[in-house]
Amino acid sequence: MTELKNTERELHLFRLRLTALGLMVFVCFGLLLARFIWLQVVKHSDYAAQAEENRIAVVPIEPNRGLILDRNGVVLARNYSAYTLEVTPSKLRMTLDETIDELAKLIQIEAKDRKRFKKLLEESKNFESVPLRSRLTDEEVARFSAQRFRFPGVEIQARLFRQYPLGELASHVIGYIGRINQAEAKAIEETDDAANYNGTDHIGKEGLEKSYERQLHGTTGYEEVEVSAGGRAIRTLSRTAAAPGNNLILSIDIELQKVIEEAFGEWRGALVAIEPETGDILAYVSRPGYDPNLFVDGIDSQSWSDLNTSLDKPMVNRPLSGTYPPGSTFKPFMALAALELGKRTPGQTIFDPGSFTLGGHKFRDDKPGGHGTVDMYKSIVESCDTYYYMLGNDMGIDAIHDFMKPFGFGELTGIDLEHEKTGILPSKEWKRARFKKNVAAQKWVGGDTISVSIGNGFNSYTPLQLAHAVANLANNGVVMKPHLVKIIEDGVTRARKLTVPKESYRIPLKQENIDIIKNAMVGVTLGGTAAKAFAGAGYTSGGKTGTAQLIAIKKNEKYNANLIAERLRDNALYTAFAPADKPRIAIAVVVENGGFGAGVAAPIVRKALDFYLLGKRPKEKETTKVPKEDAELRSMEDIKAEQGVSGEPKPGAETPGNTE
Repeated sequence: MTELKNTERELHLFRLRLTALGLMVFVCFGLLLARFIWLQVVKHSDYAAQAEENRIAVVPIEPNRGLILDRNGVVLARNYSAYTLEVTPSKLRMTLDETIDELAKLIQIEAKDRKRFKKLLEESKNFESVPLRSRLTDEEVARFSAQRFRFPGVEIQARLFRQYPLGELASHVIGYIGRINQAEAKAIEETDDAANYNGTDHIGKEGLEKSYERQLHGTTGYEEVEVSAGGRAIRTLSRTAAAPGNNLILSIDIELQKVIEEAFGEWRGALVAIEPETGDILAYVSRPGYDPNLFVDGIDSQSWSDLNTSLDKPMVNRPLSGTYPPGSTFKPFMALAALELGKRTPGQTIFDPGSFTLGGHKFRDDKPGGHGTVDMYKSIVESCDTYYYMLGNDMGIDAIHDFMKPFGFGELTGIDLEHEKTGILPSKEWKRARFKKNVAAQKWVGGDTISVSIGNGFNSYTPLQLAHAVANLANNGVVMKPHLVKIIEDGVTRARKLTVPKESYRIPLKQENIDIIKNAMVGVTLGGTAAKAFAGAGYTSGGKTGTAQLIAIKKNEKYNANLIAERLRDNALYTAFAPADKPRIAIAVVVENGGFGAGVAAPIVRKALDFYLLGKRPKEKETTKVPKEDAELRSMEDIKAEQGVSGEPKPGAETPGNTE
C-alpha cells in the first residue's frame, strides 16, 4: 500500500533548517566583522606600528678602528675589509659537521679553520654567527653565492679586519684584538657604552689595543633599511654614518725598536728606552715576542698551546710584569743617597780587603784581595761591593727605602698599559707584612740590608721601573710619567692632544751631587766595567753594569756558568744615559741568564745608542746564542779575562759572587 508524504511537515523542517543555516552564516559574518573592526579600528595604531617596525630594519654600522702609528708615522696597526664565511648554528637544517663538510666542497676549509671555529663556538651564543673562514677570494664568494640556497644559516659578510704589518715587532706594546667572548659581552652590557658595541665582534685584548679600547673603537653608526616580508632589503631610508676611532701616535721609534730586537738575537729579556725630558718611551722590548696577527681571526688551538707551554714564555710582558733584582745598577742610586743624606763625601775612602764581616758572616767582594783604597768614583767605576756593604750598614734599610721611593723603585709608573707590577722596595714594614704568618722571619737583620745595598736580597723591580729611575737621574730629578702613546689624534677632525703635557714632580736633589754620580757613570764606559763595550763610540755616555744571581753558590765553590743549567745562570743588566752632557735617552736592559752585564747587556745598549744618536746600524743581523763551552772548572779571573770585563758578584755570607 503506498504511503502518502506529509508535504506540510517536510516543508516546515526545511524552513527550520534554512533558518538555522542563515543564523549560523549571520553569526559567522558577525564574528568576522567584529574581528575586522577590532583589528582595523580598535588595534589599528598598535598593529600599524608593528608593521612599520617589520618593514624597517635598523642595521648597525661598525666604525673603522683607529690606526696605531709610531712617532715617525709608520703604521703599526691598520684595517682592511674582506669577506667572511659565517655560520649561525641555530639556523642550520643539517648538523654542524655535515654543513661544514658540504661547504668544504665549495670553499677550502682547512683543519686549523675547523679547530679555530670550534674554539670560537664555545665562547659564543648559539644564535650568534661565528666565522668559519675569513678573507675569502672573489672566486670563493661567487661559488658560494651560486649555492647559497642550500645553506640556510650560512652567510657571507663583509667585515673589517685588523692587521699588524710588522708582525712580531713591538707586539707587547701594540697588543692585539680578538673576538668578544661571553664574559666581555656581559661586561659591555653593564656599561653606559653598550649601544656603541652593536654590530661589533672584536675588542682589544692586550697591549695598547686594550688600554685605549674606547679611544680606538669609534662611534657605531646606524642605517634604516626597508625590507620585504621575506627579509630582503629594498631600499635605504636613512643613514647615520659611523665615526672612526681616534688614532694613536706612539712615542716609540719603530726603527730603534727593530735594531734592539735584532740585537737580542736568541736571548730572552727586556729593554726600555726613555727620553728623560718628556717621558716618551722610545723603545719597549720584551723578548721573545709573538705575532699578534694570530689572534685577529681567533687563534687555533695548536698555536695557542705552543705560546702558552713554551719555556721562553713569549706571552709574558717582561718590562711591565717581569721583576728582577737590579744588581749593581742599584749602586749609583746608593751613592747619590749617601751624598744627599750626608753619609759620605766624594773623596772619602774606605779600604777594601776583599770582604766585609757583620755578625760573624763574611760578605765577599768579587775581587780576591779586594779593591784596596776606594772612593765614591772608584766604587762605581770598578763596582766595589765592599764599599756598598759598609754604606748600607751605615744608612739602614728605612733610609734606603725612603730615598729610593721617589725615583720610582717599588712604585707603579702609571704607564698606559694594564697589569703593571709594583715590584719590591724592601723595608722593615714590608718584611713584617710579607712574613705576617711567620713571626720569626719578620725581624729585619743587618744581613738583609747588606744584600739590598748592592741591589740583591729582597730588591725586585721591573725593567720599566729601572729605566724610569735612570731617566729621573738623567733628568736631574725632574720626573716625567713614562708613556707609550705620545699623541691622540681625533679620527674626524685630526685635532691632536698630548697625553703627558707636563712633569709629575721633582725630587729635591743637589745638582752638584747629581753631577758627581753622572761623572762616575761616565767613568764606567771610559775605563770601568763597560769600557770594552763602548770603546770607540762617537759620543760620551754614562752607564752601570749589573749581574743578578739566581742561585746560591756553595761555600768556597768557584762560579762556573758551564756547570749550571742555562736557565739558572745569572741575569745580566745594564743601565745607561746619553749623551752624557745633555741626555736624550736613558736605557735599562735585563738579559735573562746572560751572565755578565758587560759581556751581554752592555753591547745591546751600545747598538741602541749607536743607532739613536749616530744613525748607525749593525753591519749585519747578529744572532747571539748562549755560549756552549767545555764544562771545565775555571776560576772567576779566568772567566773575566776571556770576556775582557771586570765586575762584581752578588755575594752571600761566605760565598763568592758573580762578576759583571
